[in-house]
Amino acid sequence: MDLFRTIAENLSLPEGKVRNTIELLNSDNTVPFIARYRKEVTGNLDEEQINTIKIELQRVENLEDRRMTVLESITGQGKLTETLKQQILTAKTLSILEDLYLPYRPKRRTRGMIAREKGLEPLAQMILQQKVSSKSLQSLVNAFINEQVPDESSAIAGANDIIAEMINDNATIRQRVREKGLAFGKFICEKTRGAEDKRKVYELYYQFELLVKHLKPHQILAINRGEKEKVLKGSITIPDRDWLTAIYSQYAPDSKSLFHNILQAAIEDGAKRLLLPSIERDIRRTLTESAESHAIIVFARNFRGLLTQPPLSGQVILAIDPGFRTGSKVAVVDQTGKLLDTATIYPHPPQNRKAESYQVIEKLIKQHKVTLIVIGNGTASRETESFIAEITKKEPELNYLITSEAGASVYSASKLARKEFPELDVSMRGAVSIGRRVQDPLAELVKIDPKSIGVGLYQHDVNQTQLSLALDQTVESVVNAVGADVNTASAQLLTYIAGIGPALAEKIIDYRDENGPFKDRMAISNVPGVGAKSFEQSAGFLRIRNSINPLDATAIHPESYSIAQSILDQVHQTGNNGALGNSAAIENFRGITDLATLAKSLNTGLPTLEDILDEISRPGRDPRQNIPKPILRKDILSMDDLSQGMALKGTIRNVVDFGAFVDIGVKVDGLLHRSKIKSGTTLRVGDIIDVCVLSIDHERGRIALEMKETAHAGIEQ
Repeated sequence: MDLFRTIAENLSLPEGKVRNTIELLNSDNTVPFIARYRKEVTGNLDEEQINTIKIELQRVENLEDRRMTVLESITGQGKLTETLKQQILTAKTLSILEDLYLPYRPKRRTRGMIAREKGLEPLAQMILQQKVSSKSLQSLVNAFINEQVPDESSAIAGANDIIAEMINDNATIRQRVREKGLAFGKFICEKTRGAEDKRKVYELYYQFELLVKHLKPHQILAINRGEKEKVLKGSITIPDRDWLTAIYSQYAPDSKSLFHNILQAAIEDGAKRLLLPSIERDIRRTLTESAESHAIIVFARNFRGLLTQPPLSGQVILAIDPGFRTGSKVAVVDQTGKLLDTATIYPHPPQNRKAESYQVIEKLIKQHKVTLIVIGNGTASRETESFIAEITKKEPELNYLITSEAGASVYSASKLARKEFPELDVSMRGAVSIGRRVQDPLAELVKIDPKSIGVGLYQHDVNQTQLSLALDQTVESVVNAVGADVNTASAQLLTYIAGIGPALAEKIIDYRDENGPFKDRMAISNVPGVGAKSFEQSAGFLRIRNSINPLDATAIHPESYSIAQSILDQVHQTGNNGALGNSAAIENFRGITDLATLAKSLNTGLPTLEDILDEISRPGRDPRQNIPKPILRKDILSMDDLSQGMALKGTIRNVVDFGAFVDIGVKVDGLLHRSKIKSGTTLRVGDIIDVCVLSIDHERGRIALEMKETAHAGIEQ
């Protein structure tokens, strides 16, 4: 098999780009490095395309490994024909390959095997061939009666068992029935008799019918979960004409044959006892895999939106982890995230020490010159918001916002949190995390297992290995897109920088602690374990502010410093001084320069030249700067304050298949149904959008919204 051509065809990409990308991957280059610094080699493929090639490469290699195993197994049995070999060699999917292997796969002793041992295979062949004979049926069958086969009915039953297995094992039949099932099969779901569903979580599926091809991923995952909880029972029915046509294409009954009715009965038995249940399992597995893949993509997309939230730098934050009985934990952190003070207040039931809590909060605000209050969105969140709003209304320069505290408890109990704050209890560490994740969401969220941050649906029902891989790739992509200051970044953040990983990240931190801040990028190579390859992969994503070389604060790779310096010299020659960071000078230079000719003269590619010019124009730019900051609030809004048609600004909290949940500042998030989202709009977690209220259901605590204008874009990769 031509690996490069196969993958190129499967992905509809030019073979040359695929070949070059795979060669880079096989040379231990990371995806972020390839996407950013090898654009000329890949033909400007982006991270998503490179990751897709990487995944497809693994799939094709796994298929090839399985193909070799199948060939070896059948060869060892002495049953490999040239025709079968060619079918195996040309099988494009694992399901086709497994269909071909099914008749030869080692099995437990079956009814068909027992019948063959009794010598009934020739009779089965006569039935399949629909032999026409002048002899009677009885005389033909009697030839197979012996000590193990006592009578005519036993002989026919045994032959039928052989035929049933042959039908089930026939690769062509299986492929055709599977295709028909996916195209025309009907999925039926009903409530399991006697099952309890107290909250009526699965009520939509108590009496549910839909064509398989119209099933949505969230429906599949919901039904799967309902079946695990023994509340639902799902099944797939394939029209008789579809599976009969597939079988008749291989084994057609002949009305002239004595064995006509016998073959009909064998086909019925083989289909309903073996083939259709097997195909149903195949289709269910296919549907589940597809639904899980979709859910993982949605989760990763939402997680990217969360990670790419713009940092609120320069704020002294008072963070509150709300609670009732055990009180609300308060932590104050300075502009750099350093913990300044802590307290516990009890403004809510059962203690109701509201006046005392006011005094504590006001004292902390004045003492530390707090500029922003951040409230976690968990238990007692809205009660705490009401309490804090009374304070912010009296302070003109002070606002508050509510942020997701998902994963804060996981971080609080982690080894890292214990190392950072050994003197604090678990809940107080959570308050610190809540405050820091507003100052720099990316730097704080990388400390938490991505699966603990609920920004999707059914994350516990999907393949956990694939989910972890997708989320880790998302973190890696965002971290490298933003870059990391090697002199301030945590080990957790450095772990995701291309070419580093956990062990090397710890060594960098240890070296920094022992030797002080890195003075330039080249000093990173002095860290034990940082070899030529790891330096090459990571250097462009590591920033050093106030370095002796200003280019160290940019995303320009050290391998391109000479090119960057040459450009700076040429810009200087045009009469522009201080070109690094002088966007007007760079734009002027672009306008008077033939960039293609310049790239050739500098022995570089045009994409790399364009990137270098962008970095010179805006050195060390954080791509999150283009995203609108979170909505800061001063006063509280309740459902009673809402009215139909009211226009509001909201923040996307979660995006799911049927729409998006939007925080509009009241106790519950409003639902923006997909039918109310403007066509062509892509929503991401953290987007700020304009909505209007369609309806308010006070009894059920539900708010329906309509989108008024396009959402702000997140970081594109």
